[in-house]
Amino acid sequence: MMSPSQFFCLLVLWAQESSTAIVMAQTPASLPVTLRETVTISCRASQGITNDIAWYQKSSGKPPKLLIYEASSRSSEVPARFSGSGYGTDFTLTISPVEAEDVAEYYCQQYNQFPLPQ
Repeated sequence: MMSPSQFFCLLVLWAQESSTAIVMAQTPASLPVTLRETVTISCRASQGITNDIAWYQKSSGKPPKLLIYEASSRSSEVPARFSGSGYGTDFTLTISPVEAEDVAEYYCQQYNQFPLPQ
């Protein structure tokens, strides 16, 4: 059985770990797009995550599709018009040129720290 001081130390460690959760901020929230133009979506991590980020596409009625992993590696069968870049805290997803089938929601997800947010 743990002594009260051991329990307190564990509790303090847990509280410190949970307070340093990585927060991802994506911009813009939405934007009007013209076909054949270049679109860039940015994602900023609240702390450095090296290149541990993925970009997903969510089309209506379909499960999320992995586009980019490790910040810049394109998933199989993803067209070359999708590219990712960045390292540390600042990342971008670029679509160039935008096609009609690209109309969807896009989001970034860090996987540097677990558990991942729901």
